[in-house]
Amino acid sequence: ATISIIVQLTAPVFTAFGHGFSWRDLILIAGGLFLVWKATKEIHHTVDPQDHQDTMMGETLQLSLAGAIFQILLLDLVFSIDSIITAVGMTDQIAIMYIAVIVAVSVMMLAATPLANFIAKNPTIIMLALGFLLMIGMTLIADGMGYHVPKGYIYAAMGFSALVEGLNMLARRRKKQRSGEGH
Repeated sequence: ATISIIVQLTAPVFTAFGHGFSWRDLILIAGGLFLVWKATKEIHHTVDPQDHQDTMMGETLQLSLAGAIFQILLLDLVFSIDSIITAVGMTDQIAIMYIAVIVAVSVMMLAATPLANFIAKNPTIIMLALGFLLMIGMTLIADGMGYHVPKGYIYAAMGFSALVEGLNMLARRRKKQRSGEGH
């Protein structure tokens, strides 16, 4: 029942600029705007660490645990709806969709701690990830506006960026090893 409701989200609810916008499109645009805003804000905080708090109308705001959970749930909702719509287009088997979601969540849960440890050891990965979030956000906005960007282009750009960062990490590690040997 839920999946049939989500599939109906692809029907246009209004037309603007010659494009019929569906609820799915609006969700993608909102999610993309959120990702672009959040990544831009985090890049600013990374570049200017003195500015570690958000200010709005003179008041200092701290991100609470509830706020962080809300943001995670919002992004999860955007990606889940898009994934379900895509999955429905690929298969009619509900069991396959359930299994795919369970496997994806399990992999994310298993990878969370090793990924957090990797990021702690390699903080430059954070800027790369923020760049990826900007790219994904722009892609979601474009998709929502009716301009499809082939995923292969996105994956190629991300892969190339990750390869360059991997080479930088290797160079830093080798430099650190050489400086340790000289003492």
